[in-house]
Amino acid sequence: MFTALAWLSLAPTVVNAPIPPSPAPIVAAVPAIEGQALPRIPDEFTLYHDVLPLPGQLNNVPVFNSNSPELVQQDGILLSTFPGDEMAHADAHLDFAFEGRFDFFAHHIARGLVPDDRRTLFIGGVIYNPNPEPVTLTIGQGVSYLSQEAPFYNLPALRFNPDGSVFSGPGSRTVADVLQQRRQSQWPRQIVIPPEQTYLLVNAPIPLRRLPFAADATLPPGSILPGAPNNFQGYPVASVVPRADGRPLPSNGRSLLLHLESDGPVYAATLAMYAPRTDEGEERAPTLQEWLRLLVNGRLAGPRDIPPTNPEEYAKSDEDSRFFYGRVAGVAQGSQWEARAVDEEDADYLTIPAAGEAVSYVISTVDYNTFGTSQIQSAPMLARYSDTAYRAHGNYGVHYKIRLPLHNATDRPQRIALSLQTPLQDETLKHGLRFLRNPVDRIFFRGTVRVQYETETGQQQTRYIHVVQRQGEEGEPLLRLALPPNAQQNVTVELIYPPDATPPQVLTLETLGNASARTRPPATVESAPVSDVDESADSLSPVPPATTSTTPLPVINTAAEVTETDATDLIPASMDQFLAD
Repeated sequence: MFTALAWLSLAPTVVNAPIPPSPAPIVAAVPAIEGQALPRIPDEFTLYHDVLPLPGQLNNVPVFNSNSPELVQQDGILLSTFPGDEMAHADAHLDFAFEGRFDFFAHHIARGLVPDDRRTLFIGGVIYNPNPEPVTLTIGQGVSYLSQEAPFYNLPALRFNPDGSVFSGPGSRTVADVLQQRRQSQWPRQIVIPPEQTYLLVNAPIPLRRLPFAADATLPPGSILPGAPNNFQGYPVASVVPRADGRPLPSNGRSLLLHLESDGPVYAATLAMYAPRTDEGEERAPTLQEWLRLLVNGRLAGPRDIPPTNPEEYAKSDEDSRFFYGRVAGVAQGSQWEARAVDEEDADYLTIPAAGEAVSYVISTVDYNTFGTSQIQSAPMLARYSDTAYRAHGNYGVHYKIRLPLHNATDRPQRIALSLQTPLQDETLKHGLRFLRNPVDRIFFRGTVRVQYETETGQQQTRYIHVVQRQGEEGEPLLRLALPPNAQQNVTVELIYPPDATPPQVLTLETLGNASARTRPPATVESAPVSDVDESADSLSPVPPATTSTTPLPVINTAAEVTETDATDLIPASMDQFLAD
């Protein structure tokens, strides 16, 4: 096959021209939720209706999923599917070959060791062809952003996003780009990898300072990164905990999502390395040889995340103990979930609920958080490290496509509302969902949703909506639609689950009518407003143009744009609690 020494001779690589500045990456965090229902909260209310598993299932496309450790402060191997033979540390390699379609997902955060740390952490991604014949690697969509390119703006619950200019966090921006069929030109559409050669797919900086050029994910090896301090040798090593002096540590993150296809078996790896220095002390981008040397001789990068709980062992143990999900590093099975919600398996339509009633379908459910459906949607792991997640909790980067062939079986016109919601966790409530009247300021979802539907005249309409939801938020409707008597209209909801989110959510279909039909809370609680669909609006055109948005973004807090942010800017609130515990 090949030897470790052979890899070090594989210097040839394709370097792609950098592209103009682009949006941001995918920030992944695993939900920190215990395996029991939350205690009752005085501010909560319950809506009673059917809560159902989502029809369909994940496809079989493997996903290279590099997310552990999320916070990287030590050089090393993040994820390697290479064989461990002749490697210095065989346990750092999973021996899994990709062939055909596969996704390549990574999200990692760099954080300074001291407040004045301004170094640059690089993430490298390599693809190796072990075959005696050339292999063609097709690069479909590819998107990568730094968190400083996509700050967590304070956005309203809903905002139209026809051109991807509305985002809050790198995850929401990245998946919006992919959902809207964009790709960054920094990656070629196709590359031929010679026999027993390596392709440098990613050479991505995560700087702790502003760079004077676009920090693309494919910087040419040897590129100089100006602005590094000269006293870099005085920095402590990552294993030393710095003294707190009240100043925040600089942080930055990078995520990327690529859709790849190979016509032969290939191995892949992601690695982390602080930028090497020139003789003059300037930082530069690593070379392929340096990445391969780290791959052959390196250990797993650190610091390591909290090890996960084994779901099977936990099910047999005392359920009062804490369940830790862990973060993902390995190969997950499933890149897309297609669902068709109908009355019965052989039916062609979904009868809308009676007036005032509703039905919900769960999305991105995880162990011990399925809203009583017992459906765990987390992708299974085909290969993983022993201290990383047993499943791909959250399904970050997974494309959900839910078809709803709605049927009004009555002889009267009906109006329906379709909403994405983030209920409180409760495994004991089988026919209802718990919400908060005044949701706490812990954002659990931020991302773009695509809604396609038919008008009464049969015209197809498309809208892209950026959604922000807090824990326990009932949510505002994405769509309100009128259905004529005995008529059928098709609605399709799509989203790529954003890494800035904390699962799970539900998609709720409600037929508007009697507000008390689902035992709504007292009249002091205002119901979520429902806005009509303006079928003539430009934002609802069948193919939204990818032009500059005329919708203004909210006032930007400049403090959120600089690199020297608090680490909490990069991690959802639930993740903070997870790390604190």
